[in-house]
Amino acid sequence: MFAQTFAAALFAASRSAAQTAPEDALAPEAEGTPFSFDWLTDRQRESATHEWTAPPVLDEEVSGLDYDTYRQIQFRPDHARWSDPKARVVLHGYHPGWLFDRPVRLNEIVEGTSRPIRFTGSDFRYGDDIAERFPDDFEFPGIAGFRLNAPLNAPDRFDEVVSFLGASYFRALGKGNVYGLSARGLALNTAIGGEEEFPFFSEFWIERPEPGTSHVVFYAALESPSVAGAYRFAITPGETTTIDVEQRLFFRNDVRQLGIAPLTSMFLFAPNDVGPFHDYRERVHDSEALIVDTTDHRFFRPLRNPETLANSYVGANAPAAFGLVQRNRAFEDYLDAHAYYEKRPSLIVEPVGDWGRGAVRLIEIPTDLESNDNIVAFWVPEGEIRAGDAREFSYRLHWGMAPLGSDTQFARVLRTLTGFGGVAGINPQKDRQKFVIDFEAGKMTEPEDDAPVEEVVSAVNGEIVETVLERLEDPSLWRLVIEVRANGPAPVELKADLQQGNRRLTETWLYQWKKS
Repeated sequence: MFAQTFAAALFAASRSAAQTAPEDALAPEAEGTPFSFDWLTDRQRESATHEWTAPPVLDEEVSGLDYDTYRQIQFRPDHARWSDPKARVVLHGYHPGWLFDRPVRLNEIVEGTSRPIRFTGSDFRYGDDIAERFPDDFEFPGIAGFRLNAPLNAPDRFDEVVSFLGASYFRALGKGNVYGLSARGLALNTAIGGEEEFPFFSEFWIERPEPGTSHVVFYAALESPSVAGAYRFAITPGETTTIDVEQRLFFRNDVRQLGIAPLTSMFLFAPNDVGPFHDYRERVHDSEALIVDTTDHRFFRPLRNPETLANSYVGANAPAAFGLVQRNRAFEDYLDAHAYYEKRPSLIVEPVGDWGRGAVRLIEIPTDLESNDNIVAFWVPEGEIRAGDAREFSYRLHWGMAPLGSDTQFARVLRTLTGFGGVAGINPQKDRQKFVIDFEAGKMTEPEDDAPVEEVVSAVNGEIVETVLERLEDPSLWRLVIEVRANGPAPVELKADLQQGNRRLTETWLYQWKKS
């Protein structure tokens, strides 16, 4: 499922990386090299002062592996690094080849000293038709990536917790999750016209975890034609798995758009956007909405699978959190006995420190396949990025069923439904669109005075034709119905919430609709 889900994205990313790695990025370190985050920072700062040169790809013996052959290769669990009776986390390596034809070097840090982690043919199981190509003493110059396993769901079973594979992509799991959306180290010039640049992690330094703990700290060098970066990660598996990220970025070239803490997911269809799919399932998505938290707002933006590429921006000053969430958690919501979409994690980015002014950008890309990741979200800081500039950002990633930020003091949006305007069951009014938004009434504080609960609705590039608000007792919810007419071909940007006097009661619902 990992390879199928990310094949398209990683193909582009790995091919881009294949054209952008510096010749000295993988130069071997001497045995027993002292290591610190400041040392890595200085190295990357110096790297950014030099012109970028691509290194050679792996030999054809490795890089020539195709998808079918690559699937036959498995890491041997009994070769996991750090295995002993007291271990609470172990490391597995990913074999290079197929899309992953650039070696990634792994190093282990013990008491401040770094040593290479070496991998040979003996660390992997091979299919019969390729076993002779990789004898036990075949030593790889680097591998494709790595994963960390820990007792996440049961004390006696080591489950996969985090995986770094392909460019700067990585994924993690909280308790009870299966893999869904992913994060990236950085996004450069995404969907702004011209070619996107895919930075990649060329080398990692991993602190050997203390016996009895599953908390792991590791570092990474990020490389691309326009940037050199030093990263520190600290991962703590749990009900909600957290990854603390600190990044120090040094720019070789001007960057038209910088995307911080990028998230990548999939949305095919749901009741708010059924599309042309004739499918027995009601929903197919890894994530169903973007949320953005500011000081006094929780914005909730249902995702879509548009007919043409779509962009949305949520401006903020020092955002408290943003992320992509999966709220429908019942099997009956999806009815997929194999994909388990109800178990896909939500992922919330919690900025650390003052990120200043900027916007969360949401990109929705048309797709007709659920194997394609077509949703991207990231933070775009205000201001230009020029060659010679440096930037630092810190944040915490929360992965899980209901991570920080997926709950709120505001009444939540339970669902969004759409259809033609007019009275349901009678001749539809196809010149306008109906939106039905249900808010969770149980989350709304009972009014302390006689002030009525009222809807506040607005539209850009469209006309609000009618709104109806009613309280439903069974089930307990507030239902807001909006009918809107487009003023022209431009997308209509909708905004709605419920208020009582000057007090906002609900999440602020956002939606982008384009008349077909």
